[in-house]
Amino acid sequence: MNNELFQPIQFKQLVAKNKLVMSPMCTYQSLEEDGMVTPFHLTHYESRAIGQIGTIMIEATAVQPEGRISTKDLGIWSDDHIGGLQQLNQRIHAHGALSAIQLGHAGKKAKTNEPAMTPTEKLDDKAHHAKEMTLHDIEETIHAFKQSAIRSINAGFDIIEIHGAHGYLVNQFLSPLTNQREDEYGGSRDNRYRLLKEIIDEVKSVFDGPLFVRISADEYHQDGNQLDDFIYFANQMKQQGVDLIDVSTGGVIQAAIDVFPGYQVKHAETIKHQAQIKTGTVGLITQPQQAEEIIHNERADLVFLGRVLLRDPYWALHAARSLNVDIALPEPYKRGW
Repeated sequence: MNNELFQPIQFKQLVAKNKLVMSPMCTYQSLEEDGMVTPFHLTHYESRAIGQIGTIMIEATAVQPEGRISTKDLGIWSDDHIGGLQQLNQRIHAHGALSAIQLGHAGKKAKTNEPAMTPTEKLDDKAHHAKEMTLHDIEETIHAFKQSAIRSINAGFDIIEIHGAHGYLVNQFLSPLTNQREDEYGGSRDNRYRLLKEIIDEVKSVFDGPLFVRISADEYHQDGNQLDDFIYFANQMKQQGVDLIDVSTGGVIQAAIDVFPGYQVKHAETIKHQAQIKTGTVGLITQPQQAEEIIHNERADLVFLGRVLLRDPYWALHAARSLNVDIALPEPYKRGW
């Protein structure tokens, strides 16, 4: 099998040196609850860049303080956050990796001191101090994504990803399971897509680099979005100029999910070929040959690595050796590697 995993890939004007991405994973290490980068973040992400992952995507970073998954999340709702993120990018770029930021809003899953925002206020939401979003709230949130995109540019990120998966705010609007609004943001498939559409438009109005969107392409419920809905959403994103769909599943409701190695790859493969758009895949991808097969057989364009990179920052080095591929090594480590 010819190696494909370690070949470069281009997105607009940028080239990633390989098709491996550090998947965004919450670390809950903004210990002062201010959303600021800490020494942990600098070490955590730089070590994976040293380990030769082609693109380092940092964890879900909140566009509004009330949109944090926890009070220890990274934030980008203020210009005060830019300096720390600039340091982080300098460290990532120093090792030849591209940097990416995942802009997120937790919606009703937020756990802060502020009321959690939700598309539709239900009885079960009230226990979580939830607030149904007004049109003004929606407008403010869309603007927050735009302003966060501007800060992402100023901080030096190469790629922006909009978090539309795992039952967080954008996903809550997309899904009929969590969106029972009766205005222009609820009801029909077009209306449920409207929030994401407007966020994409606003981000693209200030950012001309590669734009990714993460989605949950299976809601594990018969009344949730189905495959044709996700193909529709993918086609809409393609028309808007989204460069890649980062395909995950689940998180909208509690569900028993049958997980196995590569259990989400088929979703990425289907969307890639039916919508003719680049996709990334994630989920129990741990072996080099497994990752190579995905790329070689055009099942996805990028492989996002999650927990395996928590266990092994140098997974890419070990994968290259397993696949008999020569890759560039950081000079200080050559004697050991």
